[in-house]
Amino acid sequence: MNHDLRGLPAGTGSPRSTRPGRRTVLAVGGATAAALALPGCGGSNDTPRPVDGGDDGKPRPGGRLRAAFAGGGANETLDPHLTNLFADAARAKTLFDKLADFGSDMSPQPRLAEGWESNEGLDLWTITLREAHWHDGTPVTAEDVLYSYRRIADPDAAFRARSSLEPIDLEDSRAVDERTVEFRLKRPYAEFPNVLAAFGAYIVPDGADDFTEPVGSGPFRFVSFTPGRSLLVERFEDHWEGAPHLEELEIVVADEESARINALLGGQVEYAHELDPATARAHRDGDRVRIVSLPNSAMQGFVLKTDRAPFDDPRVREAFFLIPDRRELIDGALSGAGEIGNDLFGKGYLYYADGIPQRERDIERATELLREAGYGDGLTVTLDTSPVATGFVEAAEIFREQAAAAGVTVEVRIGNADTYWSDTLDSGVMSSTRSGSMPIESHVAQRLLTDSPTNATQWRHEDFDDLYQQAQSTRDETERTALYERMQRRLHAEGGFLIWGFADWIVATAPNVRGVSEEAPANTLDWARFDRVWMA
Repeated sequence: MNHDLRGLPAGTGSPRSTRPGRRTVLAVGGATAAALALPGCGGSNDTPRPVDGGDDGKPRPGGRLRAAFAGGGANETLDPHLTNLFADAARAKTLFDKLADFGSDMSPQPRLAEGWESNEGLDLWTITLREAHWHDGTPVTAEDVLYSYRRIADPDAAFRARSSLEPIDLEDSRAVDERTVEFRLKRPYAEFPNVLAAFGAYIVPDGADDFTEPVGSGPFRFVSFTPGRSLLVERFEDHWEGAPHLEELEIVVADEESARINALLGGQVEYAHELDPATARAHRDGDRVRIVSLPNSAMQGFVLKTDRAPFDDPRVREAFFLIPDRRELIDGALSGAGEIGNDLFGKGYLYYADGIPQRERDIERATELLREAGYGDGLTVTLDTSPVATGFVEAAEIFREQAAAAGVTVEVRIGNADTYWSDTLDSGVMSSTRSGSMPIESHVAQRLLTDSPTNATQWRHEDFDDLYQQAQSTRDETERTALYERMQRRLHAEGGFLIWGFADWIVATAPNVRGVSEEAPANTLDWARFDRVWMA
């Protein structure tokens, strides 16, 4: 999802994510636009149709919605702790709940957790569960929560949320009573609720380890599943947040983007996930589908390695920040589906330093900085990129042309999509990058600390680490916000992320589908909220 899940998803977005690159994912299923046979989806005469009813804006109960996602092949599983792809996340959130999830601004919102509070030291957090039930009618309890987190934290398992749960001392955490969990932490952590919302941190029943026919607490109940083909679920009447409007939901796999849009146009599905900007532009003004752009879903930019020439000189980094025409990159690489960036992650998110003036193109100043750094006779830089994500190669070529105006020769090197993220994590000097949604705190922790596992910019400064630790142990949100602003001002001035834009995530629906959020970035709470969707 990546996010990435690097486009990601959810997250995910780190260069060592286990999510396949986009090219890899699209190659799995082999469906083509010319000959599409979506599993479980016949023509209009042999599938349940939406219920009749007027379009007065009021939700209508009933009907089956069919949603097409790129999938993961025959090895797909419904184990929510193995969630990795967007399709995995969509399936997991139909069947299961997390204690919290991220809102559109990346602030944690209560889900199975009714609320949380900490002690003065910020190293003991008490979680109160709401009254919720599993699909078999038994209550969700504190023991279920502890079992789920201990299962995720198993060092012998490859569960994605394991690193997110690392701050918890699970041996010393306990169930106070049936609906109260006490988490003991290894260190003070003011933003511990982010852990509760971590990608893949779903709550499963105590002892659950076989998810062939899963029992969850989510808004839909399991009916059938064929890996690499389709999942069918039905409305769970007793969900704690209320029953979904839909009677049934089917999530089907169509790996090729062309297959998804053609299935939608042909009436085989009512929802198509992850469309290219060019496809969206072609259909936006028509009446056969409805295009929904989810804003601010994917950071787009370039990594500058701050530990090696030429980018070990902050003057060169600043010069490169001043080279791009960011609007031209948005229009050319993303077909206009996005907004410009200011070399900082998380535009619009909690703690984002929106008071820092927007950087503008200034070739004269960029040239002056390069001359001061000893590159008055020109500079040649290799930019690594790959078709692993939408717009990467196009953005690299556009930047190559833009840099020439400052006397910089950019040599674009196209790498292997299957190994691109691992290849560019530590090697090279400049590379294309993107990231899905995550809190700014998580972005710093994963990418900008001395010991961060995916520190692609090689940004390692002990005083910066100290600021982060100070923010993590600061209870007062105003003071914590000020600390994050200090960190971002430092990164804006001399960091290694040239973040030129934030891409929209694009989905399309049939004209009669209602309730799809137009505000939620991919991988957030209201993304793929099929329990809120209805058929007009």
